Amino acid sequence: MSRFVLAILLAGSAALGLAASSVSHGLPLAATMHWTADNGNGTYSNPLFYEEFEDPDVIRVGEDYYLAGTTMHMNPAVQIMHSRDLVNWELAGYCMDRLDLGPAFRLEGGNIYGRGIWAPCIRHHKGTFYVFSNVNGVGLQVFRSKSIQGPWERNQLPGRHDLSVLFDDDGRIYIISGNGSPYPIEELAPDLRSFRTDAPKRALVGRMGEGHHLYKINGKYVDVSAIPGGAVDQMVAVADSIDGPWKIERMVQGESLGVTAAAPLRAQPNDRGLWLHQGGIVDTPSGEWWSIIMSDHGSAGRMVALVPVTWDNGFPLIGLPGNLRKAPNTWIKPDTGHAQEPKPAFIHDDSFAGPQLNPHAQWNHVPDDTKWSLTEMPGVLRLHSLPATDFYSARNSFCHRPPGPESVITVELETSGLAVGDTAGLALLSWPYAWIGVVKTAEGNVLQMLTGGGGRRRGPGPAAPAPTNAPAISPAAPPSHLWLRVHCHFDTDEAIFSWSADGKAFTSLGKPFTMTFQLTTFQGVRPALFNFNTAGESGGYADFDNYTCVEPRARGIEREIPIGKTVTLASGADGSFLAADTQNEVLVNVAAGAAGAAPRNAKFLVLDLGKGRVALKAANGRFVSVDGQAAVLKDLGRKPPGKAESFQWVNLMRGDTMLMSLTNHRYLATRPGEPGLVTVTATGPSPARKGGECFKWKIVE
Repeated sequence: MSRFVLAILLAGSAALGLAASSVSHGLPLAATMHWTADNGNGTYSNPLFYEEFEDPDVIRVGEDYYLAGTTMHMNPAVQIMHSRDLVNWELAGYCMDRLDLGPAFRLEGGNIYGRGIWAPCIRHHKGTFYVFSNVNGVGLQVFRSKSIQGPWERNQLPGRHDLSVLFDDDGRIYIISGNGSPYPIEELAPDLRSFRTDAPKRALVGRMGEGHHLYKINGKYVDVSAIPGGAVDQMVAVADSIDGPWKIERMVQGESLGVTAAAPLRAQPNDRGLWLHQGGIVDTPSGEWWSIIMSDHGSAGRMVALVPVTWDNGFPLIGLPGNLRKAPNTWIKPDTGHAQEPKPAFIHDDSFAGPQLNPHAQWNHVPDDTKWSLTEMPGVLRLHSLPATDFYSARNSFCHRPPGPESVITVELETSGLAVGDTAGLALLSWPYAWIGVVKTAEGNVLQMLTGGGGRRRGPGPAAPAPTNAPAISPAAPPSHLWLRVHCHFDTDEAIFSWSADGKAFTSLGKPFTMTFQLTTFQGVRPALFNFNTAGESGGYADFDNYTCVEPRARGIEREIPIGKTVTLASGADGSFLAADTQNEVLVNVAAGAAGAAPRNAKFLVLDLGKGRVALKAANGRFVSVDGQAAVLKDLGRKPPGKAESFQWVNLMRGDTMLMSLTNHRYLATRPGEPGLVTVTATGPSPARKGGECFKWKIVE
């Protein structure tokens, strides 16, 4: 990170009234300012990236791991990441700089929002990397390269939905696809340029899903796929032969990792949540198995989690022994043989000072490269306007992904180059969409915030003008140089647009915008820089500078463990406290006293056992210990805490904490509204955190 960008980030944090993160966490500065899954203590916390990364497929090549994800209508196309520890990732590149497969891909007479290129399958065979990914209505794209950085050669085959490819050890190349039983299993020619027409007819019969991942593991054929939807599970099928018969099991069941279906702060106790589904599996050289798997995260889009896999009766099941088909949100990092300093995968800031754009950014469709520049005015991104009826149909919208759970995006805008009919600014690309920007009229410049679109599903055909609401117009004429900002809060699914004349004091404009995940763009919201002309012709230009993305909750109480502190632990369901019943030597939950006060026996010293594991010591010197499904108090004498006294401190966002016993990989749990014995029976968090297994801690000494 350059000193210039770091100064912008620190200044942005101060302007927002946010406490700038420091190295007090023992982490590199970048890891405290941007979401980093690595906790720095031998554990990691999900999501792997706190931003959208869709339809993951992962492979290992020697000691290196590669992850491919969907990019749909965005350009460049098919994103590939690299890691050596499965937790810390960096961008390796894209398969295709320009997904230019027809006029609609260029926003000419139509659009491909919510379509484009989907669900990649990444493989490595005999020294060559392969990526297979379907383009709706066009065909199956086959990419190949000796290097993961490319260049990639491409050929096209007839389309196949959510496919997966297996290079078998006998030289045959199998491809499975489809979203309904029977799932065809076809063969590809050795050169991958055609299907073998002489191959036997094969199919996997049974209830599986889409998003296939086909493997051969220890001589067995394994297919992993996801039931389509949001609150759905992932299935796994195993066979001795590619011809079957296939045995099918549920691989993950009802695991939300505490992610709600509604905006988190509006979720009701009966919220079903959004479940883990659709992801691949991979092994480590040490013999561990892991899955990188997706779930929906509301308006921020679909994100991935890293979860352990346990083989049980011949099936790879997500979860840990004693708690299969569920997944911990915080767990020990994989044993890959590589130690790595925590590092954020994505930093979205861009001063536009270099010869290239931030590689994590993408264009909304294939860009017109003659209409943008980093060199016409060095140090800025210059966008020349192109004709469009509205923002949704505007070309050359320059997009990033907004990190959750909260992000504040700010950019400087110089408007002196605008022509009449130009509109330039900062948007959230979605359906509906919203933007704040400067409109150039014959009378002068006007600052507006506008929302448009809504109620239209994706599909082919010309781009229709989007319905719009009346814009909010600033009473003050904007200066030619100004700052625009959007504050995205994904716990409420609300975004607030604002502007400033000096980059310090910001004034909101318009009503809060309700962000959604929808099936028109089939993505979460995307911050976008844009300039289009509604007069039906190319117009002037807008200069953008110092794009910053501040993540106020990248670290904080949600990622801390109060080691060495005496705390209370209050249930998020009913406010009752964990307490020591010293008469019966058991752990109980008791109702709060007057004004929510904690009783005296509700204080526990948190002792560090390493790797994010703790022991809880009651005021009488006894330790919380697990005995079967019961939580008891045990006198250890001079012995150190053992496995029964060890709990993985599992952080969820929004300040919720769970305590996982290492005896059965289940969690301490209370019965909401029923003070009494605490058990060690919870299999995971209820999405709204109201099931009695989530606690909020507070330091009292």
